[in-house]
Amino acid sequence: MSKEITLTGVEQTFADNELIVSKTDPKGRLTYCNDIFLQISGYTEQECLGQPHNMIRHPHMPRCIFGLLWETIQEGNEIFAYVVNRCKNGDHYWVNAHVTPSKNKAGEILGFHSNRRTPDQRILNEIIKPLYKDLLAEEQRHTNRKTGLQASTDMVQNILKSKSLEYDEFFAKL
Repeated sequence: MSKEITLTGVEQTFADNELIVSKTDPKGRLTYCNDIFLQISGYTEQECLGQPHNMIRHPHMPRCIFGLLWETIQEGNEIFAYVVNRCKNGDHYWVNAHVTPSKNKAGEILGFHSNRRTPDQRILNEIIKPLYKDLLAEEQRHTNRKTGLQASTDMVQNILKSKSLEYDEFFAKL
């Protein structure tokens, strides 16, 4: 999948009663996408299966949020996060994502399951978009990608520390 897709700035939406569902293997390669996922992303099932889930990653999404997400689920925990995704044609869509590890009886992670709902527009516009804009600006302020990622991760940790909250508590209070 090409990462050179031009962004259109056009936001796609889905109905409140719809649920975007996808599953991946432990390395994050797509093993299942429901019809809503395919409809909004603009990809076919054949284009998706076996591809890394980040094929829909929007370049305006702060990498530190994905770092937090990936670290949390690899530790075997669930996470909720607001995410902006990119459609095949360069449009985008926001989701309220819930990602959980799928485990066998021995507790080994077999893959990941993600359900995405429509985001709360007030939370998105008043809190998430400004926060992600600042995090992305911090990441882009550094010429070294690793340094930028660490700086935005530190920003998130400092915000949580100033509120005396863990990430899951922060999200629950939104």
